[in-house]
Amino acid sequence: MRTEPKRLCIYPKDIQIITGKSYRQSIRMLQTIRKELNKLQNELVSIEEFCQYTSLKLEQVQPLIIG
Repeated sequence: MRTEPKRLCIYPKDIQIITGKSYRQSIRMLQTIRKELNKLQNELVSIEEFCQYTSLKLEQVQPLIIG
């Protein structure tokens, strides 16, 4: 029995699917989240951090995350 590996970080394409925004707007949102969390440009944003920032529930977001 195999379980699918789950990702820890979120990408602009995921944000695009979740929010319905354009790809470019999703990149901007990710940049804003990084800035708010005092992260460097090369640091990843976790799915949990995204959920906290957007006030979405992890249970709602997790099924929409690609692969």
